[in-house]
Amino acid sequence: MRRLMMPAALTLPLALLLSSCTQTGGGSRDSAKADGRTITVESSDDACTLSATSGPSGSLTFEVSNTGSDVTEFYLYADGGDRIVSEVENIGPGLERELVVAIKPGDYIAACKPGMRGDGIRVDFEVTDSGETVSAPDDTALIEQAEEGYEQYVESESAALVAATEEFVTAYTAGQDDRARTLYPQARTHWERIETVAESFADLDPLLDAREADLEPGQRWTGWHRLEKDLWPERAEDYRTLTSRQRQVLADHLLTKTDELDGRIRDLDITVDQITNGSRGLMEEVATGKITGEEEYWSRTDLWDFQANVDGAKAAFELLAPVVAGRDAELEESLDERFDALQELLDKHRVGDGFRPYDDLTQAEIKSLADAVNALSEPLSELTAVVAS
Repeated sequence: MRRLMMPAALTLPLALLLSSCTQTGGGSRDSAKADGRTITVESSDDACTLSATSGPSGSLTFEVSNTGSDVTEFYLYADGGDRIVSEVENIGPGLERELVVAIKPGDYIAACKPGMRGDGIRVDFEVTDSGETVSAPDDTALIEQAEEGYEQYVESESAALVAATEEFVTAYTAGQDDRARTLYPQARTHWERIETVAESFADLDPLLDAREADLEPGQRWTGWHRLEKDLWPERAEDYRTLTSRQRQVLADHLLTKTDELDGRIRDLDITVDQITNGSRGLMEEVATGKITGEEEYWSRTDLWDFQANVDGAKAAFELLAPVVAGRDAELEESLDERFDALQELLDKHRVGDGFRPYDDLTQAEIKSLADAVNALSEPLSELTAVVAS
């Protein structure tokens, strides 16, 4: 929910697309295969078979052949499959395509999508450190890649938000409260990762994300936090549980407006300043809402939101990291280190697939998190100036 004037995967800085759908001579291809830099991929109707599940950093080539009966696609994902590194699309049956990337060390996911539907058939892929420096294109190309990549990231999270919201409201309207409580923070994660973009639609934001404390006199309360209170009414005085009819009306409204948000997001043209300001704005959301425990007042699931804001801020930063590294290597290194330090603190509060309730945190733990947020926010505030210079 917007409370301050704040700004709002994809071709990532982790891997820069050099070329695709190219042809190479047999000799160079054999040499590349010998040193592990060419991976063959066979996409069938029910399998995604790679000749190797690891490769060295630097230039990597994926030779994708479609042995299935339907059109397929091949994707390389980063960050647990949340963001697209690069992709090759529309590979017809019996055809071959080639994807060449310059890639840094790390854990990735390769995926074939027969029929171009769903999440695809996924395979873990590790890029080991070869010691080779990954060269970057000029700034203009990098910025264009970042803008395209952020659009894809936001669209991906928005689509996931719609699906997760539908699952949540189905449980909620069926009276499956325990399941709805489990699904609530999971669905909210997708909203929080793109919160600054979602907030840019000033007519939709208060309908979807208004807290009770933010309501204007006479304003009808709808959205996530209205349903949150109904599921966790323990802190409310003399609360009356919503009727089945009231639940249905609110749930339908939430899903309808989330669908509308998704449609608008797909019409957005992201600019580089929206990426930099979005990264900073998400950390401001942490500082003003999540670290104080105000956002999820009823459910106390603030650390879920905290993590999601950090996810979104880091995604935006990583898209621009090659630009920043070329202009201010010290800033790029500082941001990378401080994101890692904050993540290390957050990880201490994990419980299973989620986080401890906010009320379980001690004041000392809250202060440690706040200090780490402030330490990150300071250099992050320099991002726009460096990229725009």
